Amino acid sequence: MAIAVPALVAPGQGERVDWRLAAPLGLVYLGLFAGPLLLLIGISFFEDSELAKPGLASWRRFWGDAFYRGVVVDTLRLGLLTVAATTLLAYPLGLVFCASGPRVQKALIFIILLPLLTSVVIRTFAWIVILAREGVINNTLIALGLTSTPLKLLQTELGLVMALTQIELPLMLLPLLTVMRQIDPNLIDASRALGASRWRTFFRVLLPLSIPGWIAGATLVFASACTAFISQSVIGGASLVYLPALIWQQSMVVYHWPFAAVAAVTLLVSVLAGISLFGALERAARTR
Repeated sequence: MAIAVPALVAPGQGERVDWRLAAPLGLVYLGLFAGPLLLLIGISFFEDSELAKPGLASWRRFWGDAFYRGVVVDTLRLGLLTVAATTLLAYPLGLVFCASGPRVQKALIFIILLPLLTSVVIRTFAWIVILAREGVINNTLIALGLTSTPLKLLQTELGLVMALTQIELPLMLLPLLTVMRQIDPNLIDASRALGASRWRTFFRVLLPLSIPGWIAGATLVFASACTAFISQSVIGGASLVYLPALIWQQSMVVYHWPFAAVAAVTLLVSVLAGISLFGALERAARTR
């Protein structure tokens, strides 16, 4: 006895999608996201930790202090520096990947994904061994005679960017490699046949065509680096203050929930503004 199985028709092929099937799950996600977010915004409009006196004192205190404004700028700069560093490493690796055979590509994909299988806490503490005064980098520099005294890398922005670059590099590489693999090799051959150098071919052919992959990777790296509380706290230490550490301090140490909520909303809006900027860059690149 044959059983009739209804055909699955993709959207846009003559059958209307009944969105009511996804409505329950959508409402659950909306509640779990919008509810806490609205609560967070509401708490930020109180002046005391007991949430008894509404007002704008927490907002005025945050944006009226140059120190806290500097924390916002430092957080965004950390994200942009990490994006720049991962970009400088991702494109050479992407070119090597595209020029390699299938077996080498599989090995490279495994190497790229391998750090994601390790906890970020373990990778962050490993960078303490690498960046310490008697760590791998300083011992190598002293052995090569490039410096006579150990460099201070821990609790510096340079050391933090170095650690975040390695931690966030897979997030940049994966979308970038996906797009670069789809570029027609004949375009590169045509560019070289017309007399363009390797650098000119890269900047005029490969780079513009790979912009969507870079935008996706930059968005992920920027958002992750700005909110990397563990790496910022362990590598940066107490000498570097960023918004995630400020939120933790105000909520778990000082217990000033309205001020912590102001910092949290500021972090959310700042990261969304950065993501919107990357989206605007992608739209501008498409119109060229």
